[in-house]
Amino acid sequence: MIESSVLTIFIPTFFFVSVTPGMCMTLALTMGMTIGVRKTFYMMWGELAGVALVSIASVSGVAALMLNFPVLFLFLKYAGGTYLLYLGFQMLRSRDKVPDRFGQKKLLSISKKSLMLQGFITAIANPKGWAFMISLLPPFINPEKALMSQLAILVGIILTTEFTCLILYSNGGRTLSRFLGKKGNLILLNSISGLLMMGVGIWLAFG
Repeated sequence: MIESSVLTIFIPTFFFVSVTPGMCMTLALTMGMTIGVRKTFYMMWGELAGVALVSIASVSGVAALMLNFPVLFLFLKYAGGTYLLYLGFQMLRSRDKVPDRFGQKKLLSISKKSLMLQGFITAIANPKGWAFMISLLPPFINPEKALMSQLAILVGIILTTEFTCLILYSNGGRTLSRFLGKKGNLILLNSISGLLMMGVGIWLAFG
């Protein structure tokens, strides 16, 4: 088990890191605006799977091996970034369309598998995410105690915190979408959504 004093430091530390705007949170915000919170959950499942993988690998030492093969990261970064750029461009072209949940035509039709894959790639293709986990998690692991139980608790906290923040951001996007939709600013809504999505794509590919 992990001492309570360790958890009182780890929980607020990771919450601050998670709630800070980043690629995954911006993606959740944008998808909340365009496809609604319910469908954005599929992106969240993929993102959480990626975060769990990065967290476990960072403690087990696999991360050091992964970071020694930048070609793999480059492929994932460019592929994921290109896809997001494509989605952003489609949003900009949509002009007067908004998601079905607001009583209008679809802005985008994205499969559940594509959403999950995009969330997963966004989580694992960011070397900064790996570097952060490598520096954050090991100091909270006590080598004199069982590794798996400690890792299970910390990863559980990480995923719970990340999921909570993703929901907050996606709901924020939905609220903004409703506000702009009621005001009739559909072009502005799609422009914001498209530019945000393209920004995440550039961030992922070249960040």
